[in-house]
Amino acid sequence: MGDRLRLAVGIMGNASSLLLYAAPILTFTRVIRKRSTEEFSCIPYIVALSNCLLYTWYGLPVVSYKWENFPVITINGLGIILELSFIFIYLWFAPTRGKIKAGTITTMVMVIFTVTAIISAFVFHDHHHRKVFVGTIGLVASVAMYAAPLVVVFAETSDNDKECGIYAVLFIFFLVLG
Repeated sequence: MGDRLRLAVGIMGNASSLLLYAAPILTFTRVIRKRSTEEFSCIPYIVALSNCLLYTWYGLPVVSYKWENFPVITINGLGIILELSFIFIYLWFAPTRGKIKAGTITTMVMVIFTVTAIISAFVFHDHHHRKVFVGTIGLVASVAMYAAPLVVVFAETSDNDKECGIYAVLFIFFLVLG
């Protein structure tokens, strides 16, 4: 009974993650149709890419024991494909300033991921310590992924609305972390 429950929970988790990663499809369909990014930010998609990269690495046998986290690999691997697609579409239609900003942040994310992968593969000599190391960094990336849209909304509000926005962001952080 326990294995069936784990399987059902894993399938539901992957399905909800797929919906989360695929949600921007409508936005990027509009971007392609209008041939403009309409001044929206690419940061949430770049942060989601970092989350997907880290958790795909976490699930691979280099970090995890054998294939114990195969569902984590599948959904996050799909997330990598989707997020890279969104970032490339953004880069294609963004103004020059947006391209530079998105390219710079994406490069930093790739460097951080590469350093994390190298450290976990060559510094830690057992799966437990690798999982703790990559999982901790992945946890930070996950919190950042869920917070990134809030930061963008907060950054785009007027000065008069910022005080109200601070309380909204704090409330949501308490909900997520509490």
